Amino acid sequence: MKYFVKRIGQSVFTVFAVVSFSFGLIRLLPGGPMDYLRAQIMEQGGSNLSPEAINRRIEAQSGINPDEPVYVQYVDYMLGLAQGDFGQSVWYGDPVASIIGPAIPWTVFLTASALFIAFTVGVSLGAVMAYKEGSTFDVGSTGVGLVLNSTPGYVVALLLVAYLGYRYQIFPTGGRYNSALDPALTNPEFLLSVLYHGAMPIASMAVVGFGGWALSMRGNAIRVLGEDYLRVARLRGLSTRRIALRYVARNAILPMYTGLMIAIGTVFGGAVIIENIFAYPGVGFYLIKAIGARDYPLMMGGFILITIAMVIGITIADLTYGILDPRARGGASRESY
Repeated sequence: MKYFVKRIGQSVFTVFAVVSFSFGLIRLLPGGPMDYLRAQIMEQGGSNLSPEAINRRIEAQSGINPDEPVYVQYVDYMLGLAQGDFGQSVWYGDPVASIIGPAIPWTVFLTASALFIAFTVGVSLGAVMAYKEGSTFDVGSTGVGLVLNSTPGYVVALLLVAYLGYRYQIFPTGGRYNSALDPALTNPEFLLSVLYHGAMPIASMAVVGFGGWALSMRGNAIRVLGEDYLRVARLRGLSTRRIALRYVARNAILPMYTGLMIAIGTVFGGAVIIENIFAYPGVGFYLIKAIGARDYPLMMGGFILITIAMVIGITIADLTYGILDPRARGGASRESY
């Protein structure tokens, strides 16, 4: 119990530290939404206004007083954040929660689908590669896995957009679904449109992702295949299927659990560039727009969401790994005393 409380406390402190650091770092960026609003007010006939009057107008539109010191803005922001108020977007003019909230399910759909496909295909392929170690299939698959694992996802995304999107026009190059359809989960045409529009973004992330899982599974499975208890299992006359599933697969996948939970934690930050390439309005799409417009509140909202998801993923992996692997309980139990 003491270890559990300690890890939760560390997670909360990590989120607080990242939020504080991000707040200060964002304020150091050159330019900003205040400069944009000031220029807009000046163009609309505000050249005759005093600087104090212009600042009052900026505060009324953005909710940020440019005359206040940074530490005062920080205290106000953290107090509002503690009450669930992420502020108001300077660029869009809407509350940050109302912008990011509806985008969350779409980002989760993309990244979760890509992760499921990449992990399933990678683990299956890695197991076959391990059983056929040294064969032509193993060598060829290892080479392909290394190339894909070192290829950025946006490269595949650009190739898919160029050929399947524009040249052959097989898939749409933007949007989340056909806007002419009724967006209801009970509408089959809407669901098919969602899959149709999400096919290329999902494929671009899954293609570069399964190579790393395959190589990890191959290495773990080869190590497990050399263990003495497998020789004992064969001598006992256990079937190959039972040995492969119960002993090899289980013990080879177990070390990948932490990586899987971290990958789940990056569900919001892993599709930032991909969503912008495909003009897919998810969390990453709005985050890039906020960075370009120096929209401080929207930027902070995106960073906080990504940070919390990552910390939760790592914390869950740390707290549950001992349940899956009893051999890891010793370290946790020793720290808890």
